[in-house]
Amino acid sequence: MKSPVQTRPAGAATATPDERAARVAPGPTQFTLVKAHTKAHILEQLRIPVAVISNTIFPSLAFLFFVIPQEAVASNPTAALTALAQLAMFGVMSAFLFSYGVGVAEDRANPWTTYLRTLPVGPVPATVARAAAAMMFAFFALVPLFVLGGFLTSALDAFTGDGLSWWRVPASLAVFLLCGLPFLALGLTIGYLCTSKVAVAVTQVVFFPMAFAGGMMLPPMIFPEWLNTFSLMLPSRAARDLSVDVLTTTGLHSSTIPVIIAWTLILGTLAVWANRRDQGRRFR
Repeated sequence: MKSPVQTRPAGAATATPDERAARVAPGPTQFTLVKAHTKAHILEQLRIPVAVISNTIFPSLAFLFFVIPQEAVASNPTAALTALAQLAMFGVMSAFLFSYGVGVAEDRANPWTTYLRTLPVGPVPATVARAAAAMMFAFFALVPLFVLGGFLTSALDAFTGDGLSWWRVPASLAVFLLCGLPFLALGLTIGYLCTSKVAVAVTQVVFFPMAFAGGMMLPPMIFPEWLNTFSLMLPSRAARDLSVDVLTTTGLHSSTIPVIIAWTLILGTLAVWANRRDQGRRFR
């Protein structure tokens, strides 16, 4: 005799665990999460328009005050492009360091951000979103700088008379943002290791000496020999040299590419360690 088969009426309210799991809607994708976080970061920045405007026009103001008055620089196409690249990298470095070094530290003290970090989505969406927002605002800072360089200096003569290709202009924008990756990682490290008040001081102490020694305020060819040799080991100098070369084809030092790659890996590893350390101390 066959054993009776237990059947359930078609309209029964109960369901097996497998059936309930099948009816559960799929969770959001990583792209959806990144998009939502990016929108939130952008809106958060736009709620403080003074900060957005100051970060956007700061490189342009530095260009107006320190480059345009120097006739020898403004009238020389190569020198004008060099100054343009230096200040562009200066602006990107500033945006990334302060956005992460100070922004992440402030977020760690924010109850809403603390709650978000307890959700089972991992740190990737929020980190990628913050990077996308920082790159967007850094890009907006580069646009007026390039416009001023084109109208107020002889930089365009390098393309119209000296034979430089126009593709170098959009390529340089991409290089500026990519060269900012080690500073993005450094900002993350500072943000995860320091409180918000300490992060402001640490970021300032790190930023200005590194920018100066990296040749972003003064061309490194006027440095003393010891400072020039030392600066070649810094990520800021490597980023500066790579940014200048993509615009002027002046050539790279043999250490530039290895230095920028090495610092990106080292600081990226430190950022991951700092994130896991903070996660372990606060949520486990």
